[in-house]
Amino acid sequence: MNNSASNNTLKMLIEYKIWADQITYESVLKLPESEILKVRDTNFKTIAHTLNHIYVVEDIFKSHLTGEKHNYSSRNTETVPAIDQLWSLEQNMNDWYLNLIENSSVNDLSEIINFEFVGGGKGSMSREEIILHIVNHATYHRGFVSDLMYQIPARMPANDLPVFLRDRS
Repeated sequence: MNNSASNNTLKMLIEYKIWADQITYESVLKLPESEILKVRDTNFKTIAHTLNHIYVVEDIFKSHLTGEKHNYSSRNTETVPAIDQLWSLEQNMNDWYLNLIENSSVNDLSEIINFEFVGGGKGSMSREEIILHIVNHATYHRGFVSDLMYQIPARMPANDLPVFLRDRS
């Protein structure tokens, strides 16, 4: 990819994430709190904890990108903020990642970041790879949220990349 194509693609992917997160949270916020917090047979147990996991991982990688130490000992927290507060935190995080891309050169984005995984072990990724991971990770876990909503039963609008590309034109 050439320089501008790489930045443009990363920006488009973060914009896609912002759009898909909005669809997800708007759908979740329509649910009764009891459904958002209901324990189900899934990895993170609740819709709230699944969404919180997305945020926590993004915050951990933000710390890696800024060189600051984070205070997480796992990839989720024991307690979860209220869903509207979590949505506000997620919006701020999305703005931070978008701002990072808009203010980074291709050289900045290719810089290798060395870090410690929360579960132990050393990691090494470029800034670009971290951003790609953030987008992919959120997409993966929004799929879990969608499945949990089907169990209620409730439906979330389509929020995959081709729909975003169609709708943003």
